[in-house]
Amino acid sequence: MMLTQADDFLAESEILHTAIASLSDSELRQTTQFKGWTIEDVLIHLHFWNTSADLSASDEAAFVARTGGAMASLKQTGSLRVFENDTITERGAALRSLWIETARDIAARWRDMDPKTRLPWVGPSMSARSSMTARQMETWAHGFEIFDLLGQTRVEGDRIKNIVILGVNTFAWSHQVHNLAAPTTVPKLTLAAPSGAVWIFGEEDSTITGSAADFAAVVTQTRALADTALRVHGDIAQTWMDNAQCFAGPPETPPAPGHRHRQNR
Repeated sequence: MMLTQADDFLAESEILHTAIASLSDSELRQTTQFKGWTIEDVLIHLHFWNTSADLSASDEAAFVARTGGAMASLKQTGSLRVFENDTITERGAALRSLWIETARDIAARWRDMDPKTRLPWVGPSMSARSSMTARQMETWAHGFEIFDLLGQTRVEGDRIKNIVILGVNTFAWSHQVHNLAAPTTVPKLTLAAPSGAVWIFGEEDSTITGSAADFAAVVTQTRALADTALRVHGDIAQTWMDNAQCFAGPPETPPAPGHRHRQNR
């Protein structure tokens, strides 16, 4: 059994790499619309957590030491940025090369891993499939601010289904992290895939209809709901979309309408 999500993670990484491959060191320090991060900051963050996920499968002691330091830094400073920056010291073109070459290496090794293998993580353990889906999701989500900055539209593929499923699977979490009672059933989702296929999830009378990419953008908080073409009907669906958060960590506020957008270049 192959871990196909490893190839999806790699495809996401390669698409992002193509977008930034020709940028100079100074261009890699351009500021995005995400919390003032530069492109370089995004690559540091992605490389830190890509390699952390890899350590979870190859060296648990090193993984625990690294993530323990990251969590201690978060508690002390309120941010992971200092610890990430101190751990990943490469910058500019060297960082870009290290990030993509490492992603290629990880994908090549992980594709032969049993998808059900349990791996430690920050908090509960997760399957290898979930771990690699999280790496794809982070690459896709943080790639969004880079494509926006560069004024480019990313070409999506049906690999985005992994992120959609992650969004569905974190329905209860999205409520819990915001101190809301989680309904027992997920609203009915009817989503158009990039290929034109229709993906349906959930069973509740409350409904969400639109593109898979728009749904993924809302659950990753890369777009305000109002800036998408999603059609949301019913209180349960509305509350979910107002608070959707498919990633771990403290509660985060979605971007304000109009704040995250593709820039004109």
